[in-house]
Amino acid sequence: MAPRECSLNDVALPVPGLDDCLVTTLWSGLSRGTERLIFEGRVPSSQHERMRAPFQEGNFPFPVKYGYCAVGRVDAGPADLLGRIVFCLHPHQDRFIVPRDSLVRVPDAVPARRAILAANMETALNAHWDAGSGPADRIVVVGGGVLGLLVAWLAARLPGSEVTLVDVEAGRADLAGKLGFGFALPEAAPGDADLVFHTSATAAGLATAVAAAGTEARIVEMSWYGEGAVPAALGCAFHARRLQLVSSQVGMVAPSRRARWDHARRAQAAMALLADERLDALITEEVAFRDAPRRVPELLAPGAAGLTAAICYEARP
Repeated sequence: MAPRECSLNDVALPVPGLDDCLVTTLWSGLSRGTERLIFEGRVPSSQHERMRAPFQEGNFPFPVKYGYCAVGRVDAGPADLLGRIVFCLHPHQDRFIVPRDSLVRVPDAVPARRAILAANMETALNAHWDAGSGPADRIVVVGGGVLGLLVAWLAARLPGSEVTLVDVEAGRADLAGKLGFGFALPEAAPGDADLVFHTSATAAGLATAVAAAGTEARIVEMSWYGEGAVPAALGCAFHARRLQLVSSQVGMVAPSRRARWDHARRAQAAMALLADERLDALITEEVAFRDAPRRVPELLAPGAAGLTAAICYEARP
């Protein structure tokens, strides 16, 4: 296979062990950020092992079976999990067998379709731990994709916080209002922020984030750029204001929580946070699994509109 090619393939499922579960997939989420980089073959060779997803098949660049936002029903396995709706960091596949400890139970308050946002929510939660967000902070989030929206949504739940989402798409303003925070175009981005998150994966967005930060503020860089150099605006304002530029990545639990939290506890907390029905607005397309070879290239094309695409594995009218 080559960049921007997608196909459905038959695979033989392994013989399950005593603690393994057979999961029939109901939904999986398509990540427009990470999966676009992989789809275009832009994972740096130095990051091939680090970027491997759980249960990935094949090696970068191609052919590779990728994905990490699967939600399904346990149809065989330990008795206490039979019939349960679960989330798994598994590639797009209609049935799969995995160990039970790789599954996160989806609570009754979270519909299976919305649960595909769990991986993004976990990333957003970890970023706030890395940032040290607090009540009454003035927070700016640059980049209105799914991750930026979830970061802003969490920030807006802090008592007394003042949260602004900054994005080049004016249409994000309505969604920001529904989710409970403000909106600005880059040229009108507020300044003097206590904390800035950057998620746009563009040099222009990073420059906007630097400009929005107040004296000695922290800028949390969450973007994954892939291959290539990225210009960074680290000139006068960066040094004059003594700004901090820190990275956040979900592969490790943030140091501020690591002594008490493991990945399983963090994943369950992120899942519980999805009980807000307003977050359904972050899923903007549905694609039948059988149509994925045709639709995925459209959805991951540069400049394609929309947020999360939900792949549906059950026949729908």
